[in-house]
Amino acid sequence: MIDKLIPFLNASASAKENNAEPITKIITGKFPDNWEQYFDLILEWFQDNILLLCAAAIAAVALFLLLNLIQRKASQFSVKSNSALDFRSIVGRTIGKMSLFFRIMVALELVNHFTNPPEQLASVIDFLFTVAAVFQVAIWVRQILFGMVEYRSERDDEDSETINNAMTIIQLFISFAVFAIASIVILDNLGVNITGLIAGFGIGGIAIGLAAQGIFADLFATISIIFDRPFQRGDTIEYDGTIGTVDKIGMRSTRITSVMGERKIMSNVNLLNIEITNYARLNRRRTRHIIGVTYQTPPEVALKIPEMLEKLVVDAGHKFLRCGFTDFADSSLNFQLDYDILSADYEVVFNERHRIGLEILKLFNDEGIDFAYPTNTQFSAGPDGKLVMPGAQ
Repeated sequence: MIDKLIPFLNASASAKENNAEPITKIITGKFPDNWEQYFDLILEWFQDNILLLCAAAIAAVALFLLLNLIQRKASQFSVKSNSALDFRSIVGRTIGKMSLFFRIMVALELVNHFTNPPEQLASVIDFLFTVAAVFQVAIWVRQILFGMVEYRSERDDEDSETINNAMTIIQLFISFAVFAIASIVILDNLGVNITGLIAGFGIGGIAIGLAAQGIFADLFATISIIFDRPFQRGDTIEYDGTIGTVDKIGMRSTRITSVMGERKIMSNVNLLNIEITNYARLNRRRTRHIIGVTYQTPPEVALKIPEMLEKLVVDAGHKFLRCGFTDFADSSLNFQLDYDILSADYEVVFNERHRIGLEILKLFNDEGIDFAYPTNTQFSAGPDGKLVMPGAQ
């Protein structure tokens, strides 16, 4: 079967090289004008090979039943699979797409291979088997690509509308491309000059692409968002200094509600061309406070500040990271406090940051530690030239 298919698929190329007749003339041109003579030839072949034909027919029926069994079991397996995106389910669905015409032609090709029928009949069977095989391969390739696209997209209910719309367009493109190639292969084997057809497809594709480049740019941007998943619906993201929550990913634009309440609508193309910070992938948020105390703070008190702030953060249920003196500012001694709030929810983080800040204010007031603020202090000189503190008696 295979050794007949491969040379037959190259029939057009060999015909061009050897100036042979195309397959259409091979099929139709060799039939005799006297049909009675042709049927007598068939009958004579049948009588001379009756035992071989019976054996081949039994083998063909067995092969046909085996293919039916494989197709049915594969379809049942894909239906019973727990996940439609499982690799085994994709294989099962692919094999389950085996057409009845292909199964029949495989069985007939088996008979054709072992019984050596008349040339005209063998050519017809070979041609029909080639058509069935090419289109069956196209169906399998399309189904595998569908499964790979669905597996990569990892469908979820929240974005099902956008994903379904994108999948419909992707499946349309895949089907068109696969069956266009299959049709070209068939036409090539029929002896049709496909050079002009391929050139026409190329020119038409370029024209359509130039006319609808904006639509295709948005479409491919949407597909990129769905498959690459830089963000999803419900994620909190930051772009161009704006922080907001993704409400919907559409076919051309993404709708975002900012933390200030405005509804932002961004083109998917423009959104992918800028830097995006996605906060939804974090299971914690890093928080920092810069705390300045006055220069009049005693050193022994300043030494205790990191320890006091660590206890405050731990008691609040957060993860303490570090706290310590950072620099001598113009009007303050600066301390830096870093800690993690163990939540991905921006509202929770905001409220906890607020609570910790007020707890620090209360703690410093209770301990008599003064916060620094920009001040100017003037010193006076006494009669002996020594500096006198402001307000000194």
